[in-house]
Amino acid sequence: MKILEVTNVDFSLRHFLLPLMRQLRAEGHDVIGCCAEGPLLQDARAEDFRIVAVPMARSFSLKAQTRAFAALLRVIRQEKPDLVHAHMPISGLLARFAAKLCGVPCIAYTCHGYLFNQPGSFFRHALAFTLEWLAGRITDIYLTVSQEEAQDARRLHIHSNPIAVGNGRDPEIFHPDLVARERIRTSLNVPSDRVVIVAVSRLVRHKGYPELLAAMESVPDAELWIVGERLSSDHGEVLEPYFQRAHDMLGSRLRMLGYRTDIPAILAAADIFTLPSHFEGLPMSIIEAMLSGLPVVATNIRGSREQVVQDETGLLVPAGESASLADALNRLVRDQSLRMKMGKAGHMRALALFNEATVLTETAALLTTDAGLRLRKKRKPVP
Repeated sequence: MKILEVTNVDFSLRHFLLPLMRQLRAEGHDVIGCCAEGPLLQDARAEDFRIVAVPMARSFSLKAQTRAFAALLRVIRQEKPDLVHAHMPISGLLARFAAKLCGVPCIAYTCHGYLFNQPGSFFRHALAFTLEWLAGRITDIYLTVSQEEAQDARRLHIHSNPIAVGNGRDPEIFHPDLVARERIRTSLNVPSDRVVIVAVSRLVRHKGYPELLAAMESVPDAELWIVGERLSSDHGEVLEPYFQRAHDMLGSRLRMLGYRTDIPAILAAADIFTLPSHFEGLPMSIIEAMLSGLPVVATNIRGSREQVVQDETGLLVPAGESASLADALNRLVRDQSLRMKMGKAGHMRALALFNEATVLTETAALLTTDAGLRLRKKRKPVP
């Protein structure tokens, strides 16, 4: 079966789609990636995956989206896939409508979060919901990464059979590692007994960085490592003023590590993971932290609250509240035994629910079994 995996940017393909592409290829399928060009595509290409670049844009610009849609039409007509599997809100809409126009036998979508559940104007919410509802009418296989999104799809009649497949990471890669812990701390000149809080994400407003940086002013007995960067396609408020103030207030207790390829080792070297986001799908970073044996402090939002069990594997706080975040962080900073207890419980929960091999096997089966049946029933040439 020829499968076209479509997403928005290289970051998404590298970090979210590539494991599934490997799984599908291992099962004998011809898998092609499709997204905007970017440096992170070199990893997939190094594994001999063919990646077709299209001018995707993460914005509501009509001109930009028309250009992207036209490019998708050309790609689909040229490749003639049996299955188009779309991801992310905007690229997911464009890919599904383009696949329908091209007569693709099977159209699949994985929802990583709804735009109408994110902050925005009434018009934006209404437009996002209408487009998602229309796209749901032409989607054969409708997957979500979180249970709450599947419930929304069913409740709002977006699709009659949404299936929550979850997310997963490889426990052979993400796990407690004392050797890596010592190596990273030595390289950063961090004493073994210093409590380290780590945040791993893109540097955008909705990840809760203003609240986290403010909270750290009230967490004097720990330092904060921030891992990540702002993508060129990211929009919204620029965070430099917040980081500049944090440097002034926290001094050496703030370390900006930038984009790293050794995330497993970084997590192994930390003591607490935090992700104070305003909205999420089902965060991969929380799964990685739990597999690494870290207690998690996150916000009580969709996705994160499916992963973190309050007072068992971590702590949940209201989004946007720096004081509550500081209280939760201080509670863990001051109690090593609680950190270890929650980290161990989180590790066991992640192994049981968020093992990459299990998630990928189930997702691939849902995609290819259903697509195979539809292909046999209604296959027709792509114009």
